[in-house]
Amino acid sequence: MLFAADVAETPHNDVVRMYWAELGDADIEEPAREFATRLAAGTLAHLEALDERIRSRAEHWRIARMAVVDRNILRLAVYEFLHETTPRTVAINEALEIARRFSTYEATQFINGILDAIKRDLDEQQPQENANQLEDSESEAEVDEADLSE
Repeated sequence: MLFAADVAETPHNDVVRMYWAELGDADIEEPAREFATRLAAGTLAHLEALDERIRSRAEHWRIARMAVVDRNILRLAVYEFLHETTPRTVAINEALEIARRFSTYEATQFINGILDAIKRDLDEQQPQENANQLEDSESEAEVDEADLSE
């Protein structure tokens, strides 16, 4: 959705509607569809602020000169940092998985460096409360799995 909006310069409401009508997987569960729509629409609605945040850490790079895929991966992850409850480290890992699939090895390193710098900035300004809760629940899950294997 982000790629299409960027390349075609189509209004974000139209992009989301057209994506699900023409390209979307009919078998996708409604919560996943809603989450994907929220991420794409939210990213598109906040482009200027997201680009400014990226620009602050992308030294010697203009947003327009970045590969379309790479800049949209960055935008999506930064949107997720700022507006979703997803732990920032998880958002970075998801962004890197997308980059590995749809971009280059060098781009993966570039994206990781920028996102890590933005994450550090945000962690200093506004530590993410749910990150500790997630780590605690993961530890509990590991304990539960250990109990099951005994």
